[in-house]
Amino acid sequence: MRAITGHTRIFGILADPIYHVKTPEVMNALFERHGVDGVLIPFHVAPEGLAVLVDGLRRMQNFGGFIATVPHKPAMLALCDEVTFEAEQIGAVNCVRREADGRMIGTMLDGIGFVEALRASDIEPKGLRAYVAGAGGAASAIAFALAAGGVSHLTIANRTAAKANELAGRLRTAFPGVTVATEADSVKRHDLIVNGTSLGMRPEDLPPLDFSLIEARHIVAEAIMEPEMTPLLKAAEAKGCRIQRGKPMLESQIALMAKHMGGLPR
Repeated sequence: MRAITGHTRIFGILADPIYHVKTPEVMNALFERHGVDGVLIPFHVAPEGLAVLVDGLRRMQNFGGFIATVPHKPAMLALCDEVTFEAEQIGAVNCVRREADGRMIGTMLDGIGFVEALRASDIEPKGLRAYVAGAGGAASAIAFALAAGGVSHLTIANRTAAKANELAGRLRTAFPGVTVATEADSVKRHDLIVNGTSLGMRPEDLPPLDFSLIEARHIVAEAIMEPEMTPLLKAAEAKGCRIQRGKPMLESQIALMAKHMGGLPR
């Protein structure tokens, strides 16, 4: 194990729960490969403690930045001093850089990582009809990235209809050439099915969509990284679908995160 000294730059990942996160092992391996004297560690913080923690991190002078994951991505938008256009458009932040003066600069990289992971697996989103379960931070980022990647149609399916309609409206404004709908039961009319929710992390979770509507011709993808094979992916694989696990999304965006936080040169 690398020595951690008074010179080591500290980075973090903020989540609730924290047990499922894969980022520390992936990011720390990246730091080691590049000879970076930095370490990324997990911070377990509940929503009610998030603002206090972020305020404390502002004052930690050897702290470089952090990654925000479930459920903190939407809330981070208001806690940052400045956010990128992408984060503002999506309505969530998943990576934050601490400037020398304590200012927090946020961005959103989930969607970029998801689309890059698809393409690395020879799945080109251009022209596909995509169904995205969820309307939170990760799902919004994925939906925007798929629209930017050239999908012909997007369906946003969410348990809270108002959130689905709000996200659909923002997508229509940003990408007028993409048709956008919110019918949750329209799974069969799509090529690509994506779970952008946290449903599937715990054994007691409800399914993010109706598995009986999945057909062998579908491509089924996850944003969840732990467990590696969620109930959705197991159901899709049993039906003969091509599947995409969640971890490649992280692997595709990890260098971008390190660069944003100042762990690697931009």
